[in-house]
Amino acid sequence: MQSLFQILLMILDIVRFFIIAHFIMSWLIQFQVLNIRQQFVAQLWYGIGRLVDPIYGPIRRILPQMGGVDLAPLVALLGIQAIRIVLYNNVGSFV
Repeated sequence: MQSLFQILLMILDIVRFFIIAHFIMSWLIQFQVLNIRQQFVAQLWYGIGRLVDPIYGPIRRILPQMGGVDLAPLVALLGIQAIRIVLYNNVGSFV
């Protein structure tokens, strides 16, 4: 059971990394530090976007429109942290 717990935490860490990378890239593209016309940047941007869109989609349907501000990454990170807390609190009951 400990191995399953560690695998779940690793998956949550990977998802958190992609969400943070997508968030940072969005700001760098917005402030024109990164150019989306460069092939590598475009492939990286669209690749990460395809990974996080299934997470953001349900969140964006629930959240109201905020006038151009996307709170989906923040809500997703809070959800991941909540799942980590639940996992940590319940791992003792299985051992």
